[in-house]
Amino acid sequence: HVQLVESGGGSVQPGGSLRLSCTGSGRSFNDDSMGWYRRSPGEERMIVAAINWTASSALYGHSVEGRFTISRDTSKNTVYLQMNTLTPLDAGVYYCAAGSWWKFISGSRYMDDIEYWGKGTLVTVSA
Repeated sequence: HVQLVESGGGSVQPGGSLRLSCTGSGRSFNDDSMGWYRRSPGEERMIVAAINWTASSALYGHSVEGRFTISRDTSKNTVYLQMNTLTPLDAGVYYCAAGSWWKFISGSRYMDDIEYWGKGTLVTVSA
């Protein structure tokens, strides 16, 4: 059974940090690009960050650039999202995804066609 499982979500105060992890099982994801999406209350799902299969390229949503860092460990079949200087606007359910790089960089147009998705982990940011 192929799946992606997120962990590391929780509640944090504004200005705090969290590190999300997403581990794949059932197959290797080393040849896939991987990324994180967020759905905030009342908003559409949006890309937060993505990293290609060689880790030579990464992209970030405009609102998180300079604060979030995506990385991957192929030996662990895992992708990480280090989130710093969190604000209430960063709150939401964070979903891990794996698939073709061109779908990640195509914005929302092909988002639903990304091959694999996790079930999400909740991040809450409040004082």
